Amino acid sequence: MTVGQSANAQEAPHVAGHSAALTAALVLVTGMGFGRFAFTGIYPVMVQDGVLSITDGTLAASANYAGYLLGALAAMRSRPVHARQLCMWAVMSTVLCLLLLAFVRAPWLIIGIRGAAGIASALAMVGASQWLLQHRGHVRGAPVLYAGVGTGIALSAEILALGQFSGWHSGQLWALLAGTACILCILIWRGMDSAHDSTPLPAAGSDTAAAHQMPTPARLILLYGLAGFGYIITATYLPLLVHDALKQVSPLQVWALFGLGAAPSCFLWHAVHVRLGTRQALFLNLLVQATGVVLPVIYPSPAGYIASALLVGGTFMGTVTIAMPAARHVAHTVQMPMLAIMTAVYGLGQIAGPLVANALYQYQHSFSGSLLVAGAGLLAGAALCLRIRSS
Repeated sequence: MTVGQSANAQEAPHVAGHSAALTAALVLVTGMGFGRFAFTGIYPVMVQDGVLSITDGTLAASANYAGYLLGALAAMRSRPVHARQLCMWAVMSTVLCLLLLAFVRAPWLIIGIRGAAGIASALAMVGASQWLLQHRGHVRGAPVLYAGVGTGIALSAEILALGQFSGWHSGQLWALLAGTACILCILIWRGMDSAHDSTPLPAAGSDTAAAHQMPTPARLILLYGLAGFGYIITATYLPLLVHDALKQVSPLQVWALFGLGAAPSCFLWHAVHVRLGTRQALFLNLLVQATGVVLPVIYPSPAGYIASALLVGGTFMGTVTIAMPAARHVAHTVQMPMLAIMTAVYGLGQIAGPLVANALYQYQHSFSGSLLVAGAGLLAGAALCLRIRSS
């Protein structure tokens, strides 16, 4: 073999790895960024159009999180070898849900569709994680994979802002999202088809979570559930909070900041994870996240809301980037589908969040109490990190 051939042979796995990670990221752009979190950006528009009330929106959000839990439970029976099919079902279902929302105006139907979209989101999260981290064996691609969520949030927010600037109503905005997601589906299909017959990628080396102290599976699951509860109130109501409190600030642009903070944060928190290990990285991540969640209560100003968007957006997917590869590493010790279980417990936390927020809102006519409770949940998770012992 010549020097050139040797170099090409060494470079090929890296190219294949980048391609696989980008394809998996597009699954999360579609299933999570569009199918799940775009609702947060369009929610104030639907309220303004008279399609949903605050209570309807809360029920739609809770239905989505309940669907996410159901999807995660259903995915427990899936295996990495079937992850490609799981991803394709997830993104195609997402496109269908987005398209239906363009025409439906009955609140109960919207709530049902949001529940179905939640199922598709969970299948996208589990399927993309299994396909890249387990089937393809590309653990180093985790930051690129999970950056897809933040990229999808930012992209969908800018698409919505463009449509709203053009004077489009919420139904037209949903149709615009559906059309864009359809294009993404074609890219995903081509990417996964080209990688279908490829050999698995080389396993990650000593720079992964395996080289560091690992939490026990039970405590990792508990932490992840608290993280799901802690971030979701901000992720559900941030544009509505901005719209009600700061008339001069565009809610969609603040929501775009949330997504823009999330995308690069995956690389940052991966680096922190590599350097400090799972326990310390999660502690720091949840501490910063708790600060971002309570900022609108402590400092209710444009700067406070923008800082909250950046801090929570810049940490919530970091939690996933740290915890999911860690779950993959400890899965063999418990013989459980850890990625699906983690997704389900995260979903439980996300169901509880909007319900708590709605109950406190009915009592206080403010989201301040629920943000403080969410911050406390994240601090509890951070405190639990201090008690974790090596497995």
